[in-house]
Amino acid sequence: MSHRMRTSTPSVRGARRTSRLAAVAVAVAAGLALTACAGGESDPEQTPAPAGGDQTAAAEQEPEEATIKFSWWGSDTRHELTQEVLDNFMAKYPHITVVSDFTDWGGYWDKLATTVAGGDAPDVMTQEERYLRDYASRGVLADLNEYPDAIDLSMIDESIIASGQMEGGQYGIPTGVNAYAIMADPQVFADAGVEMPDDSTWTWADYVDIATQISASAGDGIYGAQDYGFNEPGFAIFARQHGEALYNEDGSLGFSADTLAAWWEISLQLRDQGGTPPASATVEIDAGGPEQSLVGTNKGAMAFFWTNQLEAVSNASGRELTLLRHPGESEFERTGMYYKPAMFYTMAADTEYPEASALLIDYLLNDPEAAEILLSDRGLPANTEIRAAVSDKFSAVDKQAAEFLSDLDDEIVDGLPVPPVGAGQVAEITRRINAEVLFDRLTPQEAAEQFIAEVETATGQ
Repeated sequence: MSHRMRTSTPSVRGARRTSRLAAVAVAVAAGLALTACAGGESDPEQTPAPAGGDQTAAAEQEPEEATIKFSWWGSDTRHELTQEVLDNFMAKYPHITVVSDFTDWGGYWDKLATTVAGGDAPDVMTQEERYLRDYASRGVLADLNEYPDAIDLSMIDESIIASGQMEGGQYGIPTGVNAYAIMADPQVFADAGVEMPDDSTWTWADYVDIATQISASAGDGIYGAQDYGFNEPGFAIFARQHGEALYNEDGSLGFSADTLAAWWEISLQLRDQGGTPPASATVEIDAGGPEQSLVGTNKGAMAFFWTNQLEAVSNASGRELTLLRHPGESEFERTGMYYKPAMFYTMAADTEYPEASALLIDYLLNDPEAAEILLSDRGLPANTEIRAAVSDKFSAVDKQAAEFLSDLDDEIVDGLPVPPVGAGQVAEITRRINAEVLFDRLTPQEAAEQFIAEVETATGQ
């Protein structure tokens, strides 16, 4: 996998980028100003330039003043960090004013839908992969390929860039990357007298055996694993291992019912052998979130989470946890793990100030000063050079996650295509049907067929 590395150091490159982008912003703004008065008749309020001095006059013009709105979701900590970055951006580019527009996850999508419907889409907005195709297909998002001189993607892995592409356009650029992995508690392994697995070679059968052994040896209330069936990214990896896909490039489903049934059959095998808790306890644990997971409460050896959740789970557990690859990565046709964009930066197609908006996106992605503030807040930086430049400022947990992601570079084959319109409903469909399987109200095969039917309805297939 090519990363198109450069030999320049991050600090030098950052200085060059600042100078280059500032020049781009000034040049574009000057060009717009000249275009505005270049019609068939001269502007009566425009002072004629001295003869022979057109280029000098254009170069000396002040950049065009622009006010743009940037919308995102997140915690109070994210809001504070982002505002600090925006303040620095406005200090560096004083002709651009950025209006902050933020809320928590729960209210973000309703608010965004309302503003878009009212013709007041944010100039720059944060998107999640399940909704990217929806907004792009409705013409809400700009094709960022149209701004190659303002947004530098040269230090972002091609598979990550591709995750924001559809129908020949680049409608989103990942803010950072995560991977769906196993968080393991070495202390629970040790207490149970079970060796940690070799995650480069272990199989799904190994996973079931190890979880079962831990549950049998660790004592009452301690389990080898937490059920994995509530989250569709886990199945996406399993499908990829079998040469299939959760979604095809066109948004259609790319897996067979038999493959999905096999995934749920492993889940039931774990439950029946005691490797995971009974159904009622499992549903309650899932509702508690990462901090209340078995690993987060010292009651389990393994659980599947995103790498950017490692710090939260580690803090909850009070222990040093270890990241492991999915079982089965060397067992089937190919590896299944992939880099997931933490979220995307996107631009409104009807923004009045596309150049200023593009400049902000580039700054958020590529400026070392911004990266030093945000660190891993929006995933480990997608720009690999920037990630390396600020890695010494990561917490110990983030350094561990960064090393884990780096180790996957040669194993990850490709990324996932943009999910179809309606994919936002799939998480709830997965959670509901998984509970039906755990309580034996649906067989794995029945569950797989119902899942396919419901997802095809939700995504209009």
